[in-house]
Amino acid sequence: MTFEKIRKALAEQLEVKEDTITMDTNIIDDLGADSLDVVELMMFIEDTFNLAIPDDALHTFRTLGDVVAYVEKNSK
Repeated sequence: MTFEKIRKALAEQLEVKEDTITMDTNIIDDLGADSLDVVELMMFIEDTFNLAIPDDALHTFRTLGDVVAYVEKNSK
C-alpha cells in the first residue's frame, strides 16, 4: 500500500509511467528528479502518512525502496 501510493505520486509528479517505477528505482538518477522534486515528494509523504521527515533523513533517500522503508518504519 505504501509503495503504491508513493509510486503513483512520483509518476504523476515526474510525468513517467507508473509501471516503470520499482523499489530499486533511483529517484534522482533513474527518474531525473531534482531537489525541488524531492522536496515536493517529501511534502506529499508528510501529508499522506502524517510524518515529519527531518532534513538529515533526506540524504538517505536514494531509491523508492529507501523511502518506503522509512515511511513504514516511522508511520504512526
